Amino acid sequence: MLKSVELLPEKSSDELIGLLKEMWTIRYFDEKVDEFFAKGMIHGTTHLCVGQEPTASGPCSVLRSDDKITSTHRGHGHCIAKGADINLMMAELFGRSTGYCKGKGGSMHIADVEKGNLGANGIVGGGIPLATGAALTSKMKNQEDVILSYFGDGAANEGSFHESLNLASIWDLPVVFICENNQYGMSGSVKEMVNIEDIAERASSYGIPGVVVDGNDLVEIMNETDKAVQHARQGKGPVLIEAKTYRWKGHSKSDARKYRTREEEQTWKEKDGIKRFRELLIHEEILTEDDAENIRKEAKQNVEEAVQFAEESPEPGLDTLLEDVYA
Repeated sequence: MLKSVELLPEKSSDELIGLLKEMWTIRYFDEKVDEFFAKGMIHGTTHLCVGQEPTASGPCSVLRSDDKITSTHRGHGHCIAKGADINLMMAELFGRSTGYCKGKGGSMHIADVEKGNLGANGIVGGGIPLATGAALTSKMKNQEDVILSYFGDGAANEGSFHESLNLASIWDLPVVFICENNQYGMSGSVKEMVNIEDIAERASSYGIPGVVVDGNDLVEIMNETDKAVQHARQGKGPVLIEAKTYRWKGHSKSDARKYRTREEEQTWKEKDGIKRFRELLIHEEILTEDDAENIRKEAKQNVEEAVQFAEESPEPGLDTLLEDVYA
């Protein structure tokens, strides 16, 4: 356990080490996807979350197995943090029949309902009302599960955001809204899109708590999400958390990032959440330098094995072309 840093959710040393490995897995998964898109080995499009790993791992780590999440178009990290099989994820991106959607959904449509992942979503803000509906179901059935709704700063300007927060507030629904503010909605700075300092300020308009956290500090976002989840589970209604973070890559695979400077990118890379958590675990004597390096290598190897699984998996046959497709 951490000694010099207060950690609200109870976590064993093994669980903390597992979180470090998970964040490395998320990073290497998306870096490998980036590589294959550049080579033309994966088709369609993708949105990478390199640099945002703590906002995926931290919140999901305080959930119970029956709790649920809704994800975004930038959702690989959320999927992994909620327990997805990276073999099936990689196979989906390769368009193989062993993928989560049998190769037909691609990057933005991965779901794993058994693990509580209600799905990624190609529509900006599309998952917010789905999470609110799932929270309504939980309340109407007197269940105790809580729903986390992930979305970006751009989605906070969508009607789905405002309508969902209003309904969740007046009905005291067990949902935690997590805004991953990575500073840019596509190619526009968040400073050009909203006239307030913090998106979390909007929570006051709906009479619910709003919290701003450092999205690169795994411990901080775990603590605040744990408090929010307990608040929601106790029937006290929703919470809005704004995690200030940064995507190292472009908005999507075709983004040359001409709207921001390389100096700005380097400044944010120096705040790397994986590095910070790694150093914390070493400082707390939970890990040695060698241990940390072995964990990093193991995570990278697991991703390489997922690539091999995907490459060796069969492509969907023409006889399955119209299966699972609705019109």
